[in-house]
Amino acid sequence: MTVPERPEPGSAENDPAQPTVAQLAEGYAAKAGLHRSSNGNIDVLKSAGGVQGIAESILPGLVFLIAFTITRELQLALVAALGTAAVFTVSRLIQRKPLTQALAGIVGVGLSAWLANSTGKAEDFYVIGFLTNIGYILAMSLSIAVRWPVAGLLFGLIRNEGLEWRKNPARMKAYRIGTWVIISVMVLRLLVQVPLYLLGEPGLAGLATTRLLMGAPLYILGVWVAWLLTRPAPEPVAEPN
Repeated sequence: MTVPERPEPGSAENDPAQPTVAQLAEGYAAKAGLHRSSNGNIDVLKSAGGVQGIAESILPGLVFLIAFTITRELQLALVAALGTAAVFTVSRLIQRKPLTQALAGIVGVGLSAWLANSTGKAEDFYVIGFLTNIGYILAMSLSIAVRWPVAGLLFGLIRNEGLEWRKNPARMKAYRIGTWVIISVMVLRLLVQVPLYLLGEPGLAGLATTRLLMGAPLYILGVWVAWLLTRPAPEPVAEPN
């Protein structure tokens, strides 16, 4: 049995002030919205922002739909949606939690409200979401074209593969497939929701409903499938002599 060498004094592994590769990977993945569970797998619920994060992504749109359906007053519905997003931001301030997701949410809701108010069309509340999806699709497709697939950058870090996976054609192929899975989630959203948007106000209820169902739940499913598809092949077990 080979005894692992001890790190030299003053090396990064021996210096508590120097983060390890695993810590750097964890931090980068966390900033990208991905988290690792205690068993080494991806924590999809936490990656979606946890229960509070999912609520922050769902409730403003749901409140907008309910308020508009009941009152048929666009501005009142927009104010209700903005108020809901603001409540989440204040809640994070009180809880002293990171504001990144809440601020991104309220900015997104604010832009959506501004656009819908400018055009006077309730369905335009969802246009910003379409543009965001298109942006992600283009960025992820470009990452595949330049041989830096997003799934590899994120999952590879969580798995402590670093960037070594880029030297392995099989791992590169797996992470390309994983990235295509995530892209397919966003393409599916557009294929379902854009026709409902084009129906105008008659399609608003269907658009809002599919927006909720194809938001966090579908994202969680897509990330989990991509994670499973990109698992490294198990190393062969050495036969006893």
